[in-house]
Parts: sequence; C-alpha cells; structure tokens
Amino acid sequence: MLKNEAHVLIIPTSSSYSSFEDDKSTENKPFLSRVSSYDATVASIAANSNNEQKKRRRRTPSEGSLSSASSSSSSSSQRTIGENVEAAAAETVFVSRLCFNLLSYLGLGYRWIVRFLALGFYAMLIMPGVLQVAYYYYKSDKIRRGIPYGDQPRNRLDLYLPRNSDGLKPVVAFVTGGAWIIGYKAWGALLGLRLVERDIIVACIDYRNFPQATIGDMVKDASEGISFLCHNISEYGGDPSRIFLMGQSAGAHIAGCALVKQAVQEYRGEPTSWSVTQLKAYFGLSGGMMDGEESLQCFSPELMVQDPSIRDAVLLLPPIILFHGTADYSIPADSSKNFADCLQRLGAQAELILYKDKTHTDLFIQDPLRGGTDELVTDVASFVHAGDEVALAKDAVAPPGKRLVPEFLLKLASKISPF
Repeated sequence: MLKNEAHVLIIPTSSSYSSFEDDKSTENKPFLSRVSSYDATVASIAANSNNEQKKRRRRTPSEGSLSSASSSSSSSSQRTIGENVEAAAAETVFVSRLCFNLLSYLGLGYRWIVRFLALGFYAMLIMPGVLQVAYYYYKSDKIRRGIPYGDQPRNRLDLYLPRNSDGLKPVVAFVTGGAWIIGYKAWGALLGLRLVERDIIVACIDYRNFPQATIGDMVKDASEGISFLCHNISEYGGDPSRIFLMGQSAGAHIAGCALVKQAVQEYRGEPTSWSVTQLKAYFGLSGGMMDGEESLQCFSPELMVQDPSIRDAVLLLPPIILFHGTADYSIPADSSKNFADCLQRLGAQAELILYKDKTHTDLFIQDPLRGGTDELVTDVASFVHAGDEVALAKDAVAPPGKRLVPEFLLKLASKISPF
C-alpha cells in the first residue's frame, strides 16, 4: 500500500549497460534543475489548444489494419499474407506522413534539419529490432489491431493478449508519446510485447494529433478509450476491476489530464461514462508538460489539482506512480518530482521512481531492445501484480527478454538520439 507521501527511489544501472541483473538500491539524489520554459514546439501546441478547432479530415482505415470490436479470436487470427502486406504498407504510408507532418511543422531551420537527420540515423541503428517487432505486430494472432472505441478519426486501439487465457487478466491502458504531433498506437508494441510475457493485457490507445486536433481533443480521445476498456475489456479476457492507466512522454501528459479532468467532473457531480474508481493506479513515464505556465492551467495536471475550487477532487485520484530517467534532457526528471511533490502536499498517494543515467528513450526503447532484465517492466509488473502471490512468484522466475539489437548499436543510438 502506498503511503501518503512522495517517495524518491534512485535505481542505479550499469554505465556500460553490460548487465541488468544487479539489485536495485535506493538513495536520495538532487534533482535536475527546474526548467523555466518549454521547447517552442510544445509551447506552440499548447497555445493553439484554445483556438477554434481545425477542420478534421476523416481517414478511412485499411481493412487489413482494423478488426471489429466484436470479431472473435478465430476470425482475427485468420490473416492471409496479402492482407498482412497490405496492412503493413498502409501503416508505413501513415507513419511516413506523420514524420513529414512533424518536419513541416517544425520548419526547415538548421537546428531542426540536424535533429531530423539524427532521428533518421537513430532509426537506422535500432532497425534490426524494429523489424522484428513489426513482424510480431502484424503476424501475431494475439494482437487485436484497430479496435474502434469512438467515431472520430484515429479513435482506435490495439489489444495485446497473453498466450495464457486462464482467468481474467489485469489490464494496462497505455497512451503513447510523440510530442503531441506523431503519437501513434503502434509505438507501444515494445511495451505490449514485454508485458504480455508477464500475463498482462496491454491496450494501446490511439488519438488524434496536432494540427488535426487540439490538446483538448487528444484528452477527450484518451478518455473515450479508457471508457471503452472499462465497459468492454471483459470480452477480451481482461479484468475490469484491475485496469491501470499508463502514459509515456506526451502520452503521460494526455493521460494525466484525462485522469484529473475525470476526477474533477466526478467531484462536481457531472455525468461521466467511466469513473476514476475503476482505475487501480496511474503510471506516468517520462511525463512532459505536467507543470506548465499559469496560462496553460487547463492542460497542466499539476496546476489543475491546485485550483482551490476543486482541490478536494485530488482525493478521488488513484495511486500515482511516476517513472523518470535522471539523464532525460528532453523532459527533465524535475517535472515528475514537482508533480509528485504537489500531489503529496494535497493528500494524494504519489510515488516517484528514478532510474539513474537513463535518457528519454532508454526506458521505453533501448532497454526493451537490449533484452535481459527490463527494470521498467519489472517495476510495472510488481505494481500490477501487487497482492497476487501466484503472479509475483511467476514474475520472479520469468525468463529474461530476448535481445533484439546488438549492444554497440544501442550505445551509438543513445548518443545520436535527438530526444
């Protein structure tokens, strides 16, 4: 059980990345200095959130990439090679369009050209692992891709189902990152691959991106995805009483906003389609824009909970666990520390876990590709399986993950990564 205080756990890792079997040790370390301003991209995105919504263009999803929410397991698994190729091509075109949208929005300045080229080299270095994950994503009969949860473009989610179908499974509802511009449900495939090995269902919720939608629209999409899972996950073998909300980077911000907004609506007695009491906990990984400026209060979970008129709504929130790397320079760990401290002062249950020398992409990309013992997955599974002695015993003897990319490529990728 979480205590009514904010905990700071420093989880050391080997600087050589040669072993992930070392025991964790905890110690208090000074946090990175608080940043006073945000990247121009994030600020511009948030500023546009109060403007009139842009016209939206509805995309018709590929038949190969979508399956009806009512499709049975047997029909979903019967995919021809042609359908898989068609689905992969459609996904590739879509992802390429997201990348070009990002480049066009950021402009063609020298700084962004360099960062975009660095992103390209980074992708090339981790490509051996990406191809293996993509093969798993399209071929596995335990993935339900493109389940619709709403009527807006991109209102789709992917379900990663464990091989073992005995009994109802705990569920992690995951909102991926992407700088509010290139977020996409397939980015959660690595996390889904690792957590299903721990007998946990993973639901990757897609959402509309900027400039197709405002941050408010993204929060609305995430909330509708959570509502769908609360009401329908039992049809896929999930336990509706054990749903955990998780977000990474921009996705952590979007999921956090959805959670706090839901608590405020319940506190005010407004009608809602789901309840915060249906969530066992919230996991925030490398969360961005948690604090923010006063002018962005409606999109800052930290500032939202400090509103005197609805401050008691924070008491409705489930336990909140924040994960962050101390070497994260895209979104400094100070962001998560400040949010945890704020929640603790207001009486919420909050815990902060820091990973020493981990960057913004280490925890979410490099470490899963590295194989071995994945610290983040181990920590998430320990929270999800808390109180379940049988599941915890299985976790303790779980085989290490398979290495997908050679170590020298991962080390070079960490140095080149623009994040």
